[in-house]
Amino acid sequence: MNGSRHEPGTPEDDLADRFRHGDELALREAYDRYGRAVFHLATSTLVNRSDAEDVTQATFVAAWLGRDTFDPARGSLVGWLLGIARRKVVDRLRSVSRDNRVTEAVRQLPEPVAPGVDPDVVVDRLVVADELARLPADQRRMLELAFFDDLTHQQIAAVTGVPLGTVKSHIRRGMASLKRRWEVDGAAPGARSAGLSGTR
Repeated sequence: MNGSRHEPGTPEDDLADRFRHGDELALREAYDRYGRAVFHLATSTLVNRSDAEDVTQATFVAAWLGRDTFDPARGSLVGWLLGIARRKVVDRLRSVSRDNRVTEAVRQLPEPVAPGVDPDVVVDRLVVADELARLPADQRRMLELAFFDDLTHQQIAAVTGVPLGTVKSHIRRGMASLKRRWEVDGAAPGARSAGLSGTR
């Protein structure tokens, strides 16, 4: 089984001819005769035995489905099978490498949010974020700094370079706008703070 061509009329030629013409008994015979060679090639590269078995099976399936492409003038049946097996091994190695990359990427993801977070708080924050998006940019930015970044008015003034009085005005007008919108929509947070419980 060295992949070399065989003289016409040999049993190998007969098997190859029957295989190429769709003789299912020839498929079985080819598997019995060359399956170990294909499996050996797979195990010489793949660490996992089950991967090698899969590659062996995939090789014969591909060979059978593509039997019309086998050209005995270009080489022996076993050589053709081993060529398919090499490509299947490479495919498997790429698949394993891809799986490893995905596994590593998933491993590096941050831990999921710990259970126990109050769903009402999450919903309130989403509602607030939606309403904030409708405010003028200056008011939205001041409110975000105050309530999401937890900065005092003085700190906001220092960070933004906006005078302290202007910071307070933006926050006051932003809060008033949110209150009016929630009252109109009937969604005033009432007792629920939504993270906007007051100003400092």
